[in-house]
Amino acid sequence: MDDNKVIRQLIRVNLELEGFEVVTAADGAECLDVVHHVRPDVVTLDVVMPRLNGLRTAARLRSDPRTWDIPIAIVSACTEGEVDNGEWVGVDAFLAKPFEPTELVRTVGKLVREGRQRERGSGAAPGGRLEIGPEGGGGESEHGAGDGPEGEGAPAGGHVAAGESAPSSSRGHVGTGGEHGAG
Repeated sequence: MDDNKVIRQLIRVNLELEGFEVVTAADGAECLDVVHHVRPDVVTLDVVMPRLNGLRTAARLRSDPRTWDIPIAIVSACTEGEVDNGEWVGVDAFLAKPFEPTELVRTVGKLVREGRQRERGSGAAPGGRLEIGPEGGGGESEHGAGDGPEGEGAPAGGHVAAGESAPSSSRGHVGTGGEHGAG
């Protein structure tokens, strides 16, 4: 998920070229809705997002028993504090913007494989979806009481969609989102 449409499309195209199915969302709130309907193999999030930023979205995914185990990657121009907060809520990987498409594909592929190994270890059925999510540190509206990492530390993951999806593949399912700045 990313709030910048151009970045969402860049991520989407690069992952689809490698055989991933991609679903997008424009912000953290939309991401959560999509993840619960799609159940992706990986979620990618931008940090700075409207309504609900990427770190708060990750925290909510980790605290939800339905999504706590989905691998999460932050794709953002992160500050050291954002990386620390992301590690605290259980983000699995960080990819700095601007990113190399090959590094994006490598990171997502690794998280899909690790997620499938986790599923096999827990007896869950293997999946194949990835989500690309919001970037962003956050505006004031994103820091409501009980909405931040402070109260949400369980492990998580998810899949986001914004009305766009690609053909299924054996590689995985990815979601992207966003309409705002480049982050």
